[in-house]
Amino acid sequence: MVGKRNVTTFRKLWKIISRDNCTYYTDDWSVYSEVIPRHQHVVGKQHTLSIESNNSNTRHRIARMTRKTKVVSKSEEVVDLTIKLWLHFEDNNNFLDSVVMRFVV
Repeated sequence: MVGKRNVTTFRKLWKIISRDNCTYYTDDWSVYSEVIPRHQHVVGKQHTLSIESNNSNTRHRIARMTRKTKVVSKSEEVVDLTIKLWLHFEDNNNFLDSVVMRFVV
């Protein structure tokens, strides 16, 4: 989802990701409480540590996901392709296959 970090953009994202049978663990950003139903919403850092760790790893591995960097792409297509490529190589089998193919050829 591309847009400003505000309630309007989050409402658009919520329409895409929301599920009735899920609990959503977030930090205390006020927009979450405005959009996520109270019975599905749990606020607290203790529940978001693994999510933040994953986000940190993503930003570390893909510079264009880091704010205030020279390699940020404003093209939604390029960002989408970058994430797909990163997810592909997060699977160790895909990574090993590509490394082995490089040495075989």
